[in-house]
Amino acid sequence: MSQHDRLPVRRGHIGDARPQGRRFRFSDDIDDTDDRAVTRRRRTRPATPPATPDDTPVTGGRWSTWDVAQRGPAPYPTWLVTDLAAVDTELGIIKTGKEADVHLVQRAVPGTSRSCLLAAKRYRSTEHRLFHRDAAYLEGRRVRRSRETRAMARRTAFGRDLLAGQWAVAEFTALGRLWRLGAPVPYPVQLHGAELLLEYLDEADGQAAPRLAQLRPRPARLRELWDQLIDALLILIDEGLAHGDLSPFNLLVHRGRLVLIDLPQVVDLVANPQGQAFLARDIQIVTGWFADRGLPAQIVDAGLSRLRITRNWRPAP
Repeated sequence: MSQHDRLPVRRGHIGDARPQGRRFRFSDDIDDTDDRAVTRRRRTRPATPPATPDDTPVTGGRWSTWDVAQRGPAPYPTWLVTDLAAVDTELGIIKTGKEADVHLVQRAVPGTSRSCLLAAKRYRSTEHRLFHRDAAYLEGRRVRRSRETRAMARRTAFGRDLLAGQWAVAEFTALGRLWRLGAPVPYPVQLHGAELLLEYLDEADGQAAPRLAQLRPRPARLRELWDQLIDALLILIDEGLAHGDLSPFNLLVHRGRLVLIDLPQVVDLVANPQGQAFLARDIQIVTGWFADRGLPAQIVDAGLSRLRITRNWRPAP
């Protein structure tokens, strides 16, 4: 048979031309398709994408994540660098903890004098994280999907990752909420993944603000700090919250001002069945520290009366 006697197979009819094991839908429009063009299109390999250039800043570090992060309350503080051309540079580690590590980061715009220092709190990966007593803290917190709730309850790898996200979001949300109320907390700059950037609280000499536990205040100074603590607790209680892990180690003294830190486990006094118990423990721990440092009992009682609480107070069963 010569080449002129060969007829093209019409693909507009479903018959012997249909490939085995596959389903096709043909229409009359396909009869006019050039088979050779189809073959050429099928054999064409996609072009190799061009290499992505290295986007690392020339000065080192990383580009600011301000444009992709969840931002803190507006208006933004004047000291905060919000330029998208800024670079974040690691300066060292401030603190290591069970749940997270805190690093010192400088955010600066290259070629200018614009810069600020930030505390980068990074929650640890699943295999290195150890959240203590997290089940009690999470009572009253819910996620929308029952699958996620079950995963967190069973502490699967997926569930632990969800918990880490909840801790970061809970702290960022609580800090923003308290900041707007005027509570003494660091300004929450941004939240990006499991990293929380906070205002870095330093002294005039550049050193990090000390924890209350590190200090031995004189009597007059001790009373000032006690009054500041009662003021801060009043804000939390009026907002229906308890710190949940309050101690002299979670209180900074920044240039004479008492500041609450470490609030991922903040507790809702109404939604959490153990909320009152957490509040009672918070008050007992800090009251004991001030009493041990020589704060007179009558001053302690006066402060607790402002909270409508006595030293013998216990939450109702």
